[in-house]
Parts: sequence; structure tokens; C-alpha cells
Amino acid sequence: MTLAAATNEHLANISNTLIYSAMAVYTLAFFAYILEWLFGSRSKVGRTAAALTAEARRTKAPAVTVRQNGGTAVLERPEVVVRSASGSRDVPDGPGAHGGDEQGDLYGRIAVSLTVLAFAVELAGVIARAASVERAPWGNMYEFNITFSTVAVGVYLALLALRKNVRWLGLFLTTTVLLDLGLAVTVLYTASDQLVPALHSYWLYIHVSTAIFCGAVFYVGAVATILYLFKDGYETKLAGGGTPGRFANSVLDRLPSAASLDKFSYRVNAAVFPLWTFTIIAGAIWAGDAWGRYWGWDPKETWSFITWVAYAGYLHARATAGWKGRKAAYLVLIAFGCWLFNYYGVNIFVSGKHSYAGV
Repeated sequence: MTLAAATNEHLANISNTLIYSAMAVYTLAFFAYILEWLFGSRSKVGRTAAALTAEARRTKAPAVTVRQNGGTAVLERPEVVVRSASGSRDVPDGPGAHGGDEQGDLYGRIAVSLTVLAFAVELAGVIARAASVERAPWGNMYEFNITFSTVAVGVYLALLALRKNVRWLGLFLTTTVLLDLGLAVTVLYTASDQLVPALHSYWLYIHVSTAIFCGAVFYVGAVATILYLFKDGYETKLAGGGTPGRFANSVLDRLPSAASLDKFSYRVNAAVFPLWTFTIIAGAIWAGDAWGRYWGWDPKETWSFITWVAYAGYLHARATAGWKGRKAAYLVLIAFGCWLFNYYGVNIFVSGKHSYAGV
């Protein structure tokens, strides 16, 4: 029987310093994203309004010609504006946070550069934490949080590297990452230490790493869904002849169209769902090795399954019932809420076999 390696306090302290440094750089990135939104050109505001006005004109019925007593009368049909199915309007994507402006674009590129730097520093902090105890860096909630936020930023940067127009995610991403890390270093902080015996398994690397990656992608999908709900409300108001406020015109008009946001959310959730299925199967196999049974309806197992059912219901509704728009958005937000409760609520408030490392 081998003895567990001692904790390297020097590396643990380096990890803590790197995490705090990453928070500082994320803060700079957060302000750079704000500058992009504030100083990006507003000259293109009105794209959505123009598109919806054109759509309304296309729905106008043609005139009716009536012949009576040798004369001809032309009667105009009343204009009937029929709102398209939610998320299906032919509306162009907004120009982005920079608004198509060079100054705004400069701030955006600075923000992305700072995000890359913060990601590298935080990743180094996660690696140092792992090296301090010579194990995977997700043995407790603190380590799970710092790894989760690192992966979430990595997903965002990967989408940018693939030339996807997702820079509109940057401000919302850095805001929540800072909240996540603030929670990690205050409420959830746990000193670097060895794992309990139940976690000494190669399944720790497989099961937990896939759970973290799935959660990061689900998070990106949830942010897109929330933005979709705001954008859809904005487009609905314009389609009904309303006049959105100045804030809505300057912010929401720069986002992708509601249809694009809806499609983006669906695609990322559908892409990662098979991996979430694998995560649950891998956890069951590990449970069989560690506890002698594959499934026992432990709270963590139960909520993992509930999360799976919720996302499966969302994808099924999209594929078979043709659900798009707000109904589908509410479903996917409920599913992500289940994931969040499984992540925080079960670990903190519910006791079970997975309560092996405190928080």
C-alpha cells in the first residue's frame, strides 16, 4: 500500500496567488468589454426595426379590384401584421458589441486579449493546485469551481478561434466568472489536501472532467438563452409597433437576432448532451467499483438523472414537436437550473455518498 503524497504548500500558495491574479486580469477584461459596449458605434441601431418594418410590409394583403355597374373600384384590404413564430423572423444579426465601429472593435480586441491572458493565468493556477497534491484538481467544491470557470472561458475562446461570432458573450462571461471565483476564494475555499480513499480512482479523471466540461457548455447555452429572451422581447415590441427604450436600442440591437441566439443555444446543448449521457454512465461504473452497486438513487445520482431528463425533454421537444423560441427557452433554463442545483445545492445542502470532501 502506497502512502499518499504530502501536500506541497509552496505550490499551493503559488496556485492561490495565480487565481487571485487571474481575477485581477478578468476584472480588466470586464472593463474592456464594457468600454466596447459603451464606445462602440450606435450608428447601426435600427437594423432590427428596419427589418421588422419590412417584414410587416410583406404581410400586407394586396388590393382588391371590384367591378360594379361598369365602373372599377379599388379597395385596400386592411393591413394585417402576423407575428412570425418566435425566433423565426427574418431579422439580421446585430453588428456586435462594437457596433461596427473601429474604436469599439479595438476595445473588444483588447478585452479578448486580456481574457486569453486571464485564462492562461487561471489555468496555471489550476495546474499548480494539482501539482501541490499530485492529483486531479477537482477533489472539492473550491477546486471544481476554479476548474469549471477555466473550462467555461476555454469554451468561449475556442469558439472565437473557430471564427464564430460570439464576442457578445464576453461581458456576460467575465461577469459570471468573477462571481464564480469570488465565491470560490471566500465561501468555498478549502486548503490543498489529499483525497479521501473513495476518490482514488482513474474514474475521477474521466467522470469529473466530463461533468465539468458539460457544465461549462451548458452554461454557455444558458447565457445565450437568457439573451435570446431579452432579444425576442425587443423584436416583439418592435413588430407590434412599440418603441423600446434607449438602453434596449443601444444594447439589444447589437446582439445577434433572436433566431440566431435560439439556434446557437440549441446547437451547443445538443452537441454536449451525448457527453452528459456518458458522464452519468461513467459515474455509475465508478459507483460499482467504489460502492459495489451501479445505482442507488443517491442525491447526486438522482439530480444528475433529473438533469439528463430535463435536457432530453428539451431536445426531444425541439426535434419532434418543433418547439422553438420562448417555450424551448424556458425548458432549457429549467434544465440548467437542475444542473446548478446538482452542482451547488446537492453538495452543500444534501447529505449522501457523494458528501466525501465537505465543500
